[in-house]
Amino acid sequence: MKSTARRRSYGVKGAPYAHPSPTTSTLERARSAPCLFLLPAVLLFALFFALPIGYAVWLSFRKVKVSGLGLGSGARREVWAGLENYTDALSDSELLHGTLRVLGYGCIVVPVMLGLALLFALMLDSEKVRLAPVTRLAIFLPYAIPGVVAALLWGFLYLPDVSPFYFVLDRLGMPQPDLLDGGPLFLALSNIAVWGGTGFNMIVIYTSLQAIPAEVYEAAKLDGATPLQIALRIKIPMVSPSLVLTFFFSIIATLQVFNEPTTLKPLTNSVSTTWSPLMKVHRDAFGEGDIYGAAAQAVIIAFATLLLSFGFLRAANRRQKQEAAR
Repeated sequence: MKSTARRRSYGVKGAPYAHPSPTTSTLERARSAPCLFLLPAVLLFALFFALPIGYAVWLSFRKVKVSGLGLGSGARREVWAGLENYTDALSDSELLHGTLRVLGYGCIVVPVMLGLALLFALMLDSEKVRLAPVTRLAIFLPYAIPGVVAALLWGFLYLPDVSPFYFVLDRLGMPQPDLLDGGPLFLALSNIAVWGGTGFNMIVIYTSLQAIPAEVYEAAKLDGATPLQIALRIKIPMVSPSLVLTFFFSIIATLQVFNEPTTLKPLTNSVSTTWSPLMKVHRDAFGEGDIYGAAAQAVIIAFATLLLSFGFLRAANRRQKQEAAR
């Protein structure tokens, strides 16, 4: 008995294994899919980053003009100020002194914090270390504490009347230095930043150490290298990109220091309302009501941070290219 079923040709319409050609609408949907996924991030960036920056730049070129006694409608008008706010900010001695204080603060914080982070990362990467996960968590844990809470914690530890350290020093008959006055204030503020930021930088460096192939260490051991030589000649050079990254983040955080001195200000008279540049911006904007001058100062600080960061990254990239060319 002959079969009456007809064989279907492959490649024609209706064939079992034929794939329909994509239509124009299908291609357009496929091309627009990445844009739809990026749309929430773009909207958040525009609303909470680009728009506030643009508004601050616009305010920095404005000022209030007072007519007569400043009474009545139309007596206070917002007018174009040009570069007046910028010239006033650049000639402000308080902003200059705040910048110098922050630079001195950064000269203490950045080297100590990155040095400790590198040391802890190398110790945790050692083969003889024990309880590495617990130790890593203990070093990282201070970073999880909010900056204001950490500043309050250390601020009370610095107060002679409530600090257990001063009680122990008094019992031992040792001198009790005032860490919230004069030069020791820089050490007190730096200690808060180092205590809170070392863990994060340690995790970044430690992750880079874990990415180094084990064959590199085995080859060095076969050549007779000691653990110290491996750390100095192999580990540190190979994690130099992570060191550059952490140094970059540390510089930005140092220039934007605000929480620590603001939190310690009620505890001591040595911290003024203009101790750091951002503190001065906050005082001018919300204390004295000069939002236009404060906007100009904020733009200058942001531009200086961007310029310094860009210059450092460019110098670091140039050095890496020179080392790679050797």
